Amino acid sequence: MKPGIEWRQPRAAAENESFAADLHAALARVPKAISPKYFYDEAGSRLFEQICDLPEYYPTRTELSLLHSHAADMAAQFGPQVQLVEYGAGALRKVRLLLDAMPRDSVEFVPMDISGPHLLAACDALAGDYPGLAIQPLVADFTRPHTLPPCPDGSRRVGFFPGSSIGNFTPAEADAFLRLAAAELAGGGLLIGIDLEKEHSVLHAAYNDAAGVTAAFNLNVLERARNELGAEFPSDGFEHLAFYNPAYRRIEMHLRATQALELQLGSEVYAFHEGETLHTEHSHKYTVTGFQALAQRAGFKPGKVWTDANGWFAVLWLEASNG
Repeated sequence: MKPGIEWRQPRAAAENESFAADLHAALARVPKAISPKYFYDEAGSRLFEQICDLPEYYPTRTELSLLHSHAADMAAQFGPQVQLVEYGAGALRKVRLLLDAMPRDSVEFVPMDISGPHLLAACDALAGDYPGLAIQPLVADFTRPHTLPPCPDGSRRVGFFPGSSIGNFTPAEADAFLRLAAAELAGGGLLIGIDLEKEHSVLHAAYNDAAGVTAAFNLNVLERARNELGAEFPSDGFEHLAFYNPAYRRIEMHLRATQALELQLGSEVYAFHEGETLHTEHSHKYTVTGFQALAQRAGFKPGKVWTDANGWFAVLWLEASNG
């Protein structure tokens, strides 16, 4: 494998991402809702990294602890030669623990993320700390059609999807992603983090931190709309709202109108009544057996599971058959 960074950005990436079109559609539907992928511009990505270090936000530190304790066992599931694909790669913090457990010349790393500048900066830092590691960053929305670099001869393609990001998908979206992953990881497998069901007070605190970082992260969607699309709305017109919805076993995040207002986007004007929300994210919570059943229906074979002492978080290994 050739060491260093080879930058890959598919021609269709810009065409596939249309913030304006998706925001128009989000504001026109009832109830109003938009994909959480639009959190992750440069500012949003930085805010999320801050969230990961907050005392209330247990998922990151819990998953990191599992990786610290079990990275060698996890990497042992991969095989001797690996093309490691990280979905929604972000700051490349967690994958370092896996890389430390693998021989440097046995892995080609393909981090994939929607935020190009943030990803490239993270890859530059990774290359400096891991000389000789072959890195091929890919700017893409991993839930949409994309083309991975060819898997090197003699290697298995293995996916890494940490952070419980699968919880941001609806059940139908989670099924679609797992089916896509099972197809492109055929003959390899997927290492994935999931957030488990727990006391609602723990969940509430994690998404309503005292420092207000999660609120800023949520509100950044509208700041993007103002800065990138020229959207006009009152500066104090929206507030952060996050709560657990037991009917769907998920945390929901919304932007709630603090008053009756109008949001202008291009030539269109969208009315909000006081208290109306724009649904920006949901985070489903799973049981291990429930998620394994979901993965099995999508084409994976459940493998080893690692959980913390509190039973708050799990990392699962899923084998992907050759078809």
